Amino acid sequence: MNRILPAILAVIFAVLLCSVALLISGDDPVAAFATMITQVGEGQTAVNVINTGAVYFIAGLAVAIGFKMNLFNIGIEGQYRFAVIVAAIYGGSVHLPPGIHTLTILLVAAVAGALYALIPALLKAYRGVSEVISTIMLNSIVAGITGVLVKPDMFGVQSGNNLATAAIPPSGRVPGIPLGSAGTLFGLVFLAVLLGVGYWFMLGRTRFGFELQASGESATAAAAGGVNARRMVLIAMLLSGAVAGLIAMPELLGRDFSYGINAPQGYGFTGIAVALIGRNSPTGIAIGALLWSFLDKSAVSLDNIGVSREIVTIMQGVIVLSVVVAYEIFRRRELKTQQQQVGTEFLSGKTAGGVA
Repeated sequence: MNRILPAILAVIFAVLLCSVALLISGDDPVAAFATMITQVGEGQTAVNVINTGAVYFIAGLAVAIGFKMNLFNIGIEGQYRFAVIVAAIYGGSVHLPPGIHTLTILLVAAVAGALYALIPALLKAYRGVSEVISTIMLNSIVAGITGVLVKPDMFGVQSGNNLATAAIPPSGRVPGIPLGSAGTLFGLVFLAVLLGVGYWFMLGRTRFGFELQASGESATAAAAGGVNARRMVLIAMLLSGAVAGLIAMPELLGRDFSYGINAPQGYGFTGIAVALIGRNSPTGIAIGALLWSFLDKSAVSLDNIGVSREIVTIMQGVIVLSVVVAYEIFRRRELKTQQQQVGTEFLSGKTAGGVA
């Protein structure tokens, strides 16, 4: 219960705070939140929440892998954008049998994301350079890389006012699941599920997962137990980058089929928020991803009742801050409780020994 209670309290606090803000601005908070909830049942909103939630979930997993190692891989944004442009160029330039074409695109995306994460990984492991600084710099560089690659004299194709890579042929695409008027579910939603199961298995059923968590909790103790800290930094960053490379694949292979200069951005930063909300657990990240996606997709309904949709942005920010504070409060309370229990047991044992 202590794992989910802080997140629940954070959401409640965000709703109350935003309600106050709405009242101050002269709007009805009950009508605003009711409109957002009912919007899920309108048109294709519910399917869009799941589709976007799958993208956010993969982003959250990529961030969480670093968090488990006490690495703040803020470069998920740059890694996924580098990976998607490389995968889009590859996918649109080759012709392979269906299935093989798709698998190779996914493989290229994962490898490209890992390679872009290799730079800060090497700097961290061999020179002690903060991964926060190096990955922020690489986030800035990737915008220039995209601008150079998606040019008419490079790999860009001009289509009206849009400049994008060549379209990926049908052999490389992943068919969606049509749900009638409710929309089409991305086929690669199941990729997000598989990644979540793999993440859970890695943490709880493998030696690497144990070493990853041990290194994150205490690098000194892990090193004393024979864990190679440098090796763990490299593997954790590469694995985080590889997962980051898959973030945009549901959209690229299920809807867009090319990558343009106007493609959506910011998924890497959303992944940080989702991982914080989910406390790096696969179930928590899934809930955080769906919550964030719901807020994004239902915000448009506020225009219908004259409420500024920016209230949703405020709510998202408050949720993240509140979750961080709530988890820290609960962590300190648990630590204090454990210390009291140890002290009580020590005194009990000492008293028993004295009586004997």
